[in-house]
Amino acid sequence: MTGELSPAGGAGELRASHADRDRVVEVLRIAAGDGRITADELDQRLDAALTATTLGELAVLTTDLPRVPVSPAGLPAQSPKDLIRIDCGGGVARRDGPWLVPKRMEISVTSGVVQLDFTRATITEPELHIEATIGSGVLNLVTRPGIEVELDAVATASGTATVRPPAGPPAPGILRIVISGRVDSGVLAAEPPAGPRRTFRQWLLRRPPARRALPR
Repeated sequence: MTGELSPAGGAGELRASHADRDRVVEVLRIAAGDGRITADELDQRLDAALTATTLGELAVLTTDLPRVPVSPAGLPAQSPKDLIRIDCGGGVARRDGPWLVPKRMEISVTSGVVQLDFTRATITEPELHIEATIGSGVLNLVTRPGIEVELDAVATASGTATVRPPAGPPAPGILRIVISGRVDSGVLAAEPPAGPRRTFRQWLLRRPPARRALPR
């Protein structure tokens, strides 16, 4: 069963309910996760959806997006984006740019590298739960101010699990990441982005000038 909103006019002038707004918010979240709308567009449309008073106002926010299956009660069916699974046997797997952060992730890293970059991610949930199984590989979380990472439920063998918070004054909390699982001989690290690398010319310029020998 698929729910549809009527365009402005007629039924579109009916007052919107909380369920109507929730359904449109879910459509927008899925569209952002699929890369159909940008993070800025998501923010603008979410603001409009949460303040909409009629079905017509809600309809214009999703007219250029695919329909999403809904339950008989008119609420969105559970989205597969609520859970993301990453299985990395080797090589590199990344989530970066304006990707949509889900509620849960299950990550298995055998000998490769998985990087989750939250610096430009779209965050709509207050918590992310990650179940991680790391062999000899690496799971790297690139954080930003306002993101808290908790490793209390992570067991390590000969590997390491570390958190390095961003420098500077504390920022309002936007996301709490709770990680559980185990690290065998690999690495689990949560840290802010590394600074830009110096070019060879910059490296030369930072060196003190050589002293010239004084004439005798």
